[in-house]
Amino acid sequence: MTNAADWQETLDDLDRRREHTLAMGGPDRVAKHHAKGKLDVRARIDRLLDPGTFREFGTFAGGEIAADGIVTGSGLINGSPVMVGAEDFTTLAGSIGSTGNAKRYRLAELAVRDKIPLVMLLEGAGFRPTGAHYGRTPTDLIAQAQCSGRVPTVAAVLGPSAGHGALVAPVSDFRIMSSQGAIFTAGPPVVRESTGEEITKEDLGGPNVALRSGVIHNHADTDEGVIDDIRRYLSYFPSSAWSYPEPLPFGEDAGPRPTPELLEVISRDNRRVYNMRSVLDIIFDNTDWFEIQPRFGKAIICALAHLGGHPVAVVANQPNVLAGSIDADAADKAAHFIMVADSFHLPIVFLADNPGMLPGSRSEKTGVLRAGARMFAAQTAATTLKLHVTLRKAYGFGSMVMSLLGFDGQEATFAFPGATMGAMSAAALSKASHAEADLSAQLREAELSASYRSADHLGFDELIDPRATRDQLLAALQRGLRARQAAAEPVQRTVILP
Repeated sequence: MTNAADWQETLDDLDRRREHTLAMGGPDRVAKHHAKGKLDVRARIDRLLDPGTFREFGTFAGGEIAADGIVTGSGLINGSPVMVGAEDFTTLAGSIGSTGNAKRYRLAELAVRDKIPLVMLLEGAGFRPTGAHYGRTPTDLIAQAQCSGRVPTVAAVLGPSAGHGALVAPVSDFRIMSSQGAIFTAGPPVVRESTGEEITKEDLGGPNVALRSGVIHNHADTDEGVIDDIRRYLSYFPSSAWSYPEPLPFGEDAGPRPTPELLEVISRDNRRVYNMRSVLDIIFDNTDWFEIQPRFGKAIICALAHLGGHPVAVVANQPNVLAGSIDADAADKAAHFIMVADSFHLPIVFLADNPGMLPGSRSEKTGVLRAGARMFAAQTAATTLKLHVTLRKAYGFGSMVMSLLGFDGQEATFAFPGATMGAMSAAALSKASHAEADLSAQLREAELSASYRSADHLGFDELIDPRATRDQLLAALQRGLRARQAAAEPVQRTVILP
């Protein structure tokens, strides 16, 4: 008998055990899952990762409970390594057992140690009631929190996600949900028992609720759409805060080019609105930009884009929402986005066109001052490259949160001729001060000449022709990137956000 033959029984047992785990919750439960239009947990991982790159760990954890309800391992996305964990709803509703908790902790631990992104695919019922006492044991949320600002973290909600498992999403950098997703502290049965409220999981934490509250950033209809968006999101980021974002190979649309189309999109009349998305289409490469939280805080657009092939973050006022006024939701959204971009060394392009923070009793009740201060603290603390353009107007605190203030460490600040700025607009000041007609006209004239008076005192670096916007931004970006002569490191923050 050869040595190889001696191994056969052992290897057969290994294969049998592996087949049990690969079967997940069994053919009936998997078929029921597929019938809902969902991918099973292993198909989700296959869709996420480059073909043939998944390397699982903890395959045999959980004994007879396949993988203890969560599949964990590593693989490649666009050739770059990532860690991935995926809850298996066909196995005890994706609930978290003691071994599953250990796998989740190990997953995040490896992501930080190996300096690679962490992706979590969520569909589970939270902790599994076993009667066991966990005592002094580590929780995966500790390791997950330690990933923050060190490696990109992404969470996808692909079905109901409750309790402990649901907490993974809000501590992640980017959160996305499918149409069948729902996220909540506790599901409808617990809500009914504890409060008497009768409610469906969709009304409790479905996309309409989670997107409106800001708990979830983005939405796609299907599992496939969610997973494809995750791959796209990560393409803008480095593997960790210890490296810089990688530029794309130089493409046809990556070089300098004039932007005369801006003259057609942006009216010189401050009272006329336009869609800032059209501006992004014109300025950045290939109109390939990716918007974050499009259904929350709509007065600001937060997007990932390429400029000259280089990944950048974009924070832009949206004039056709609240005339560009910054409300609490928009400021909160921008603050988080700025911190994520800064953590991973993405240059930030600010495109300002706003009349200031949104006034009024309703706005004050939402905490607009706190949210605005949070955005201000995030952007002033940011150490990454910052580029600013005032397109038409930027008033009061609305200019400061958009990085138009002296000694803010910007790489470049630009404005279009005729751009107006100051404590408030001439119209608002005239009404607030009950100015006579002659004084109102003088205030308006002063407003129109504001850009030249600011240029006279170096309020910004240069007044630019809108047709040169892309070229000016690109030149400033390329100049600033030459400063990257030291190894990248995680950002150290001491600021306490309001």
